Amino acid sequence: MAAVDALIIARMQSDVPVIPLLAEHLVSAGGKRLRPLLTVAAARAIGATGEIEGPKKLAASVEFIHTATLLHDDIVDGSEMRRGKVAAHLIWGAASSVLVGDFLFARAFELMVETDSLRALGILATASSVIAEGEVLQLTRAHDLNLDQDTYLQIIRAKTAELFAAAAESGAVGAGATEEQVKALRDYGMALGIAFQLADDALDYGSDTATLGKNAGDDFNEGKATLPLLLAVQRTKGKEDLFWDRVITKGERTPEDFARARELILGTGAVEATLDAAGDYADRAKAALSVLAASDWRSGLEGLADLAVS
Repeated sequence: MAAVDALIIARMQSDVPVIPLLAEHLVSAGGKRLRPLLTVAAARAIGATGEIEGPKKLAASVEFIHTATLLHDDIVDGSEMRRGKVAAHLIWGAASSVLVGDFLFARAFELMVETDSLRALGILATASSVIAEGEVLQLTRAHDLNLDQDTYLQIIRAKTAELFAAAAESGAVGAGATEEQVKALRDYGMALGIAFQLADDALDYGSDTATLGKNAGDDFNEGKATLPLLLAVQRTKGKEDLFWDRVITKGERTPEDFARARELILGTGAVEATLDAAGDYADRAKAALSVLAASDWRSGLEGLADLAVS
């Protein structure tokens, strides 16, 4: 991962000063590097040894794709914080953030091409379009209290889990895995990504700003219909309909409304139910790894699934 980080830093350089400055603001803020970690770990889990140059370049590509989507999402969502820092668009402006995001996407594809793996390129190119589709679907269904759970899962599968799946799948492909191993690692990544997003949605109501690295209540303030909110709406039907309609559908929120929403969401057990669902997907992720030979890497991936929801 130190080598991947060095590659990320090297490839985000540019003669245009604002590009590395803005990119470094987000990249150096830390993040968990879960997605590139998955790419490298997938290669090792199938028994790859040596320098694994291809998977390392794919791992850097994955992080660039992720960082680009964060830059764009923060503008769409009007987010004020990212990874505990002021969001880039509030410092350099929305136009610069969009264009640096585009630059990072381009860098990602340069790295993919350098691996000479057309299949890995196809996996990550498809993931990039699926992520965009997921974000647009979420945007069109924001403020929708009638959002069904199947559509909600479709959204998080596309906007979050697809990159987890592609990260693990491309790492396996880049290391010469069998078809069975490739499928297992894609299935693992998909289930892990869903678990991760479910836990993240629960934490928006069940945690605090310091822990999250972004403002607690962001989903609520953006009017996003996430699973904890949808469950709470169902469980308070007939009692709190006017409140939910005002704060989510109409977007008429006061500074005190988040505390009220949080009280209802926690009080109805919606956070616990969402975390339970995350735990189920984490179990699916671990089960997908059963086709791989036992190793420290497989154990590490299993532990990562537990970590994502704990």
